[in-house]
Amino acid sequence: QVQLVESGGGPVQAGGSLRLSCAASGRIFSINAMGWYRQAPGKQRELVATITSDGSTNYADSVKGRFTISRDNAKKTVYLQMNSLQPEDTAVYYCNADLRTVTQPRSSAYWGQGTQVTVSS
Repeated sequence: QVQLVESGGGPVQAGGSLRLSCAASGRIFSINAMGWYRQAPGKQRELVATITSDGSTNYADSVKGRFTISRDNAKKTVYLQMNSLQPEDTAVYYCNADLRTVTQPRSSAYWGQGTQVTVSS
């Protein structure tokens, strides 16, 4: 069984910073891309940032220059450093990983349970 466990969310004032972490565990054979998505109340889930296994990154335009995604392959962990947070960043942030388990011939997407980020003005 594979688990993605997020941590690091919480309340913060506008202009502040938070660092999210997501650790993958279980019988994992390999991890391809990892990423962060978010869903605000009444809105669809949207991509925030992704990172491939070799470190290539992709960001939503709304977070470019403010958020940084990184990963530690040895720890099977992905991070999201969020700076200059604004009220519109308020959402539940979900970790995603495209990974293959030891019993699967192909990779598939796994999701974390989500962590709330609330930015007050």
